[in-house]
Amino acid sequence: MAISTDDSTQPVIQRLEDFDPASGSRTERLFFNHRPWVLLLCLLATLVLGWQAARIGLAASFEKTIPTHHPYVQNFLKHREQLAGGGNALRVAVAAKQGTIFDPGYLDTLRQINDELFLMPGVDRPFIKSLWTANTRWVAVTEDGLDGDTVMSDRYDGSPAALAEVRANVERSGEIGQLVAADFKSSIVYVPLLDKDPRTGAPLDYGDLGRRIEELRQRHTNGKVDIHIVGFAKVMGDLIEGVHQVALFFLAALAICAGVLFGYTRCARSTSIVVACSLVAVVWQLGLLRLLGYALDPYSVLVPFLVFAIGMSHGAQKMNGILQDVGRGTHRVVAARYTFRRLFAAGLTALLCDAVGFAVLALIDIRVIQELAINASIGVALLIFTNLVLLPVLLSYVGVNPQAAQRSLRQEQAAQLRGAWAVLAGFTRTRPALWACAAAALLLAGAAALSSRIQVGDLDAGAPALRADSRYNRDSAFVVQNYAASSDILTVMVTTPDDQCTRYANLSRVDELAWRLKQLPGVEGTQSMAGLAKLAMVGFNEGQFKWYELIANDKSLGGVQAIAPRELFNKACSFLALHVFLKDHKAQTLERVVAATEAFIAEQPQGADGDVRFMLGAGSAGIEAATNIVVRQAMHQMLLWVYGAVLLLCLLTFRSWRATVVAVLPLALTSMLCEALMVVLGMGVKVATLPVIALGVGIGVDYALYVLAVMLQRLKRGDSLDAAWRAALQFTGRVVLLTGMTLALAVGTWLGSPIKFQADMGLLLAFMFLWNMVGALVLLPALARWLLTPPKPSAAAVAAPVGQVA
Repeated sequence: MAISTDDSTQPVIQRLEDFDPASGSRTERLFFNHRPWVLLLCLLATLVLGWQAARIGLAASFEKTIPTHHPYVQNFLKHREQLAGGGNALRVAVAAKQGTIFDPGYLDTLRQINDELFLMPGVDRPFIKSLWTANTRWVAVTEDGLDGDTVMSDRYDGSPAALAEVRANVERSGEIGQLVAADFKSSIVYVPLLDKDPRTGAPLDYGDLGRRIEELRQRHTNGKVDIHIVGFAKVMGDLIEGVHQVALFFLAALAICAGVLFGYTRCARSTSIVVACSLVAVVWQLGLLRLLGYALDPYSVLVPFLVFAIGMSHGAQKMNGILQDVGRGTHRVVAARYTFRRLFAAGLTALLCDAVGFAVLALIDIRVIQELAINASIGVALLIFTNLVLLPVLLSYVGVNPQAAQRSLRQEQAAQLRGAWAVLAGFTRTRPALWACAAAALLLAGAAALSSRIQVGDLDAGAPALRADSRYNRDSAFVVQNYAASSDILTVMVTTPDDQCTRYANLSRVDELAWRLKQLPGVEGTQSMAGLAKLAMVGFNEGQFKWYELIANDKSLGGVQAIAPRELFNKACSFLALHVFLKDHKAQTLERVVAATEAFIAEQPQGADGDVRFMLGAGSAGIEAATNIVVRQAMHQMLLWVYGAVLLLCLLTFRSWRATVVAVLPLALTSMLCEALMVVLGMGVKVATLPVIALGVGIGVDYALYVLAVMLQRLKRGDSLDAAWRAALQFTGRVVLLTGMTLALAVGTWLGSPIKFQADMGLLLAFMFLWNMVGALVLLPALARWLLTPPKPSAAAVAAPVGQVA
């Protein structure tokens, strides 16, 4: 028998016929004794799912980005038809570059834009509003009583007299600061949207709508007119447009991962197999998502990229094990089976932790995050087969380059003696371990102090999902600068019995709430039936502002319905809307307004007036406030679940609470440091950044699991802690360093994304990958110095091959 042994390896079997195929676990025998069937089934799955993956679409939905089960959003959805767009509307500001809007050319362009927007799919046409629509009216008091008409009357013909009439109508309309800028240099077309295309019943295609809007902008922008567009739909359209660049990031990540891995191994065939298996997992993932009826969106489009990077990380560990065994002279099939034995349990646990880290995101009541969780969990679950089974089976056929295998073995032996490896090898000794633990404690204390200041929600004006200098944020700045009615609107809904919305008892309460809210910092103004009724009283009394008050006369107040716009009440006069215009949608602004409104609602009587109900909260800011509340509640709940799952899986794998603590404490430090980094960088916890925290924990535990798997086995054989750590460092530690750096570089490519939240995700993930790597190579052995006491070796453990976890 051509068998030799080495005290640091499994038996070296140079000929396949000398290996017992009945050895190993039942799982190993199932796959390696039927290798042709494994490859055939994988080929068929790749062909079928690849065909499906090629047909997967890219979509976005307004309702998917909001917590539909939160009371605020439930109230919004229940009364959505009465809210004229609610939280989903476009504002198209048409600006005159020269002169004012009272110009025939400008008004003709505005009419064309209004008509084109009216005909676009998904527009809630009865509520579209501009100077050219019939619902934009003026009202005045004359000797004969109230008089009024549309701002753009049927008599308009573009003549100087008609333009003078339009100007007078605008000044009497009350729309200055709403639809018309105070300097008369621009006006707005307000375009409320439906969430579904009424022609097809399908969800509104924000990508297509965004392209149509941009085409409209290009057609009408010229030397006389400029166009600025804001609103949720435009944000989503820009995100979808930016998503198309993700393919470039994927290619960059593939090149980085493959290049670094090849530079480390100098083995083209095994590097190609690792890349191929990781790509197969992505193809299977996209194919299954297509079969399950899912599509990619701006939030989940990076998940396949992340799955590929995780696959490369695990694949590198498997390839490294086979390289070392082949370098010692072991047959390629036997080397593949040895590597499967050593690392399957650790790899399975690591991928399950990854899957759990993704799956707990489904607890968050926001569909876009729940779909991201499903998307990612499917991808990671597939890696269990493609990278733990298919990869070693393929390498058992193609093998590795013999020269590369010998080089890997020489690197391992050299790592015992010099360089940074000698420094890392010393962290199981008392003094370095003390220094490492002390440094970790100081970092933890500082991070805890900083992370206590972390905020939930957006901390920047405009659309923080996009770059500060993006076209959208420049447009948003223009609208904020020129209009008193900002696009950040919180709407308080009030329901009453039929025909009672204008009763004094009801309007006076609306007026009181409006007054309270206007005293708050960040509130620019309000709009309601109560405010309109007070203006009407002034008009009814010869324009004298001493009458700017609600009159305690229900019949007089009822007459206001004739002049009130429909966005303030409904046809049955059983619904009122109080629109609160905010300076921005920053977390602190929303918290103040929501707290004041909730306090007012709590004060309302619940007896005879119980039929009158005040409710939060529609409008873009109201929905954002609900989202912030859900994110705040989910943040700590999510961490409890993900850490609980990781602790349980580590306990099941290692059967040791000490080893579990050693594995998890570095993760906790990284999580705290990540939150501190978010505070330093001015990032809030929101829909885009919340998943990163869970992902960092799930993926970060991989490093500790691979290192501990080897350490614990060596300790069971009777090695000292120093020797066990050196063995783990030589066998899996080098690859941990390699993959940590590679993954950080790969996700670092996201920093070039035009989508700000993708760049933020890339930065935070790169930070967590690096710190989890440092934790596994520095803090883990230092903790092991105090917690992992070598047990007395059992006879079975001594006989077990090195690297095989019992």
